[in-house]
Amino acid sequence: MTIRTIALVVLSLTVLVGCGSGAVQTAPRIEGAPTLTIYSGRNQELVGGLLERMQTAIGANVEVRYGSTGEMSAQLLEEGDDTPADLFFGQDAGALGALSKAGLLAPLPAEITAGALPQYRAADDTWVATSGRSRVVAYNPDRTPPELLPTNVDALLDPRWQGRIGYAPSNASWLSFVTGLRLLRGEDGARRWLTAFAAQQPQRFDGNGAIVDAINQGTVGLGLVNHYYLYEKTHDIDPATYRVANHYVPNDPLGLVNVAGAGVMRATDQPDLANRAVQFLLSRDAQQYLVDQTNEYPTVAGVARSRAVPPLPPIETLSPPPVRLADLDSVDVTQRMLQETGLL
Repeated sequence: MTIRTIALVVLSLTVLVGCGSGAVQTAPRIEGAPTLTIYSGRNQELVGGLLERMQTAIGANVEVRYGSTGEMSAQLLEEGDDTPADLFFGQDAGALGALSKAGLLAPLPAEITAGALPQYRAADDTWVATSGRSRVVAYNPDRTPPELLPTNVDALLDPRWQGRIGYAPSNASWLSFVTGLRLLRGEDGARRWLTAFAAQQPQRFDGNGAIVDAINQGTVGLGLVNHYYLYEKTHDIDPATYRVANHYVPNDPLGLVNVAGAGVMRATDQPDLANRAVQFLLSRDAQQYLVDQTNEYPTVAGVARSRAVPPLPPIETLSPPPVRLADLDSVDVTQRMLQETGLL
């Protein structure tokens, strides 16, 4: 992938705005200890506490440069072997795949990647997933009986849903969903579906959180969102009072599972330290943090949410479509197609 292409991806991923481009020291400095530099496409609000724990776990100072995943990817491609980064912590498998294709990531030791479920690590072990998220169809169980829920992506084209579907056109996960659709159906097939979907006059929202609120209020019937927005909304309230449920659609683009993950920069002069950092992200402590604090799926076996209300199906039970996660890097093509069909 060229730097120009990544720049286009950056424009597509503005939803993932970070917390500034300056380096952030995660915790009080450890005198005399080495410093690990991380470029993070994950928001500081979400993972700042986790990276503070990393500093203690690996016995090194951890400095983090936060930004969107697209911005950090573009920066790494521009810097190449001169990058000061030791580790990339990204929000999206497509960005990890792009850096791997560019030869910027080093293979991880087998003893580290072996801890992750096989489908959530790169074929060449240049990156590994640290958490996962599933696309779902959110709905109000008081208003939509189970027999009317879509069983595949084409069911969204039923006239009963005209004007009643919510989506977030600039959201990175929506873009990944459409990219997955392209990979599964080809350019022509995806364009036909998008044209038909646009004719359904779906309602646009700035983010997934607003979509699930609209479902709760009865403004829309269905929402194309990530699974964890429901858990964010019900964290501090009784879930029974928030009338939204997640509908998982197996073996279909609607059930795409995407991941956040990490890769060690090939140019680092501290590979052992960077590898220990990745190993920490796959540790039970880190995985429990991600599950409980971000409501995402763990990518190692045996980790469950401490607060399992509403129940979260184990990631092993999901049946996502057969999309290679690293191939989700062609977001620029998706963006052009969405513009052509009036959905962006």
